[in-house]
Amino acid sequence: MIIYIHGFASCADSNKVKILKEYFKDVKAIDLPPSPLETIKILSDFAKPSNILIGSSLGGYYAMYLAEKFGLKAVLINPSLKPYKTLKKYIGTQYRYCDNQPFEWKKEYLKELKKLKTKPKRGNYLVLLQSNDEILNYKKTLKTFKKRPNAKVVVEYGGNHRFENLSSYLCMIKNFING
Repeated sequence: MIIYIHGFASCADSNKVKILKEYFKDVKAIDLPPSPLETIKILSDFAKPSNILIGSSLGGYYAMYLAEKFGLKAVLINPSLKPYKTLKKYIGTQYRYCDNQPFEWKKEYLKELKKLKTKPKRGNYLVLLQSNDEILNYKKTLKTFKKRPNAKVVVEYGGNHRFENLSSYLCMIKNFING
């Protein structure tokens, strides 16, 4: 089963989830709470060797934490490597992109995120990056993963943070899962 982990202010009913479900069928996506520690508690129930993690942005950060803790395979899509810094400016009331539902992003969540900080050593990764990511610097992620024997990194020049053309990478993701 594929466990899809959405990014900040996203939800389980995103376009990426729809694309993945159409291609893979066996995809589980959950609306995650704002609290990072609550999120990890929920996701840990799905951290089994038979499951593959796919995380986008903040979801990539969570996927990397779980992959390291449990030795899992993970696909990271424009992953956030330091959300405890990049999400600082969002403290306060935010609205989910998919349904405009409000949620509170609290300062304490940044501390929770920092507790989850890890490096890619034990997990097995496919990292998909787009160079025109307007939120995260792809070069920093590339530097983190490029010399890791347990990571394959693909950079598409152009694109954006949402990684709009995910469907072009479904076969690559399938090969990674089956490899």
